[in-house]
Amino acid sequence: MSRCYNIVVVGGGVTGLMAATLLAKGPQRDALNITLVDAAPRPVFSPDDDVALRVSAIATGTAEMFASVGAWEYTAATRVGPYTGMRIWDESDTPESAAALRFNADEFAIQQLGFIVENVLLQDVLLYQLDRSNATLRFASPIGKLRRAARHYELDLESGETLTADLVVGADGARSFVRSAVGIEANEWPYEQTAFVTHLRPEKPHGQTALQRFLRDGPLGILPLQDGRVSIVWSTTPEQAEAAMAAGDAATGHMLSEASDYVLGSLEVAGPKGAFPLCARHATSYVLPNLALIGDAAHAIHPLAGQGANLGLQDAAELAAQITGAVGQGLHPGDRPVLRRYERARKGANATMLHFMTGLNRLFTTDSAVLGELRTAGMRAFNRSGPIREHAVKVALGVG
Repeated sequence: MSRCYNIVVVGGGVTGLMAATLLAKGPQRDALNITLVDAAPRPVFSPDDDVALRVSAIATGTAEMFASVGAWEYTAATRVGPYTGMRIWDESDTPESAAALRFNADEFAIQQLGFIVENVLLQDVLLYQLDRSNATLRFASPIGKLRRAARHYELDLESGETLTADLVVGADGARSFVRSAVGIEANEWPYEQTAFVTHLRPEKPHGQTALQRFLRDGPLGILPLQDGRVSIVWSTTPEQAEAAMAAGDAATGHMLSEASDYVLGSLEVAGPKGAFPLCARHATSYVLPNLALIGDAAHAIHPLAGQGANLGLQDAAELAAQITGAVGQGLHPGDRPVLRRYERARKGANATMLHFMTGLNRLFTTDSAVLGELRTAGMRAFNRSGPIREHAVKVALGVG
């Protein structure tokens, strides 16, 4: 009789839920006993609620991953904001200049470049799939201690129950309990920026176009929502973010209208506000015997390109593929050689994106006139680069 392996996924965010769903619906699901544990209550979504503050840019290729587990049709029919174009420009320039970067879905033979989706909706559609699988969901279940035993881990829940895991998947975010508990260190590169987020009602229609203006203190991202509003991520100084949080809605709207150079006319606050400090982070190791880190538990990058959620979901897909392949070959899914294949596939790619985003942020926030001229020349050259430009965009979109 073949063995059944206990897989415990720690973290009920989008990345952890996707990892659990891929395994629970995969070809080796009968050989896997999957439990998902999260300290927070189970997330609840209702289409009658207003658009939640936390949204993610989901690339076209990532949407296909949701479709593969039966979780995209409902998402797309419920509330997503597709974007068919992107415009990126420097504060010293305009969106129409030769140096502004412009991308349109039709030039890549796809319907859209991606979608702006609420995190809680993505969680909801994955939970719907998991509820119809053999997976066990344990929300509101904080972990008190994580202990290494012979070829497995034991997770002591604060409720007094102990779970045994042949493989622990740490998907519990940037301040990962799992990562800290097993002694994996993470290198950090503070950006000295804070991201201010809110929803706004623009005077002009957004035209399903994602916009990004690079300012001296950091980039302003403007993301189109389905209902005509936009969601913004303003990476700026901690002082400016604090001022935007403290100001009244009219004053905050004026700040953001100025910061956007009125590209969509006047902006009116039409949602809650939030702010969080920005820091790049990369775990020194993604795996130990019987343990793997995915998503923000393994890496965190600057939000300027909206790649964070996509990278985490790619981690989930790669880890699930390696686990499924190993079990199919009669191997233990927690063996380090199996998990190292996942690490080799993802760590280098994530590091490349992390350092590229860090360098891009620094390039656009420099006071150097020489670097400013080189930056403008480089953007013009990229627009004319043909195959290089096409390859770079397709990598970001996950479409080949």
